[in-house]
Amino acid sequence: MATIGTLERVSAATLSKLILAEAAAEGDPTIAVVDVRDDDYIGGHIKGAQNVPSRTLDVMLPTLVRKLQYKETVVFHCALSQQRGPGAALQYIRERERMIPSGEVTKPVKQRVVVLDRGFVGWQEEYGTDERLTEGYRKELWEDGYWG
Repeated sequence: MATIGTLERVSAATLSKLILAEAAAEGDPTIAVVDVRDDDYIGGHIKGAQNVPSRTLDVMLPTLVRKLQYKETVVFHCALSQQRGPGAALQYIRERERMIPSGEVTKPVKQRVVVLDRGFVGWQEEYGTDERLTEGYRKELWEDGYWG
């Protein structure tokens, strides 16, 4: 059974390479990024990420599991990936495990569920201004220490 301590983490550098490789490839993306930040979502996000605020996660989980059932990798993160991101990843894993035997997930692929190390705070330090990887970035919010 997965725990916060056993969740796999992925670095911003590794995730950026995966995203860029998928962008260059043809076909449906095999990676999904789920951003569970709430009001702190302003200021930018990873390109193509889905925002599922942590306060709505319980209600949205079955829909999210069905929507992402064919993705090979699902990456969760919040601002720092210390609480909301890892917690959401665990909830997702448990909901997916519940839904597969019941047939609610029709043809599941083997799925890797990971957490972005250092969350969006770490991501924006490396890739905030890279428009291939980040959307809606507001540099002034980060420079002024709004999030710290």
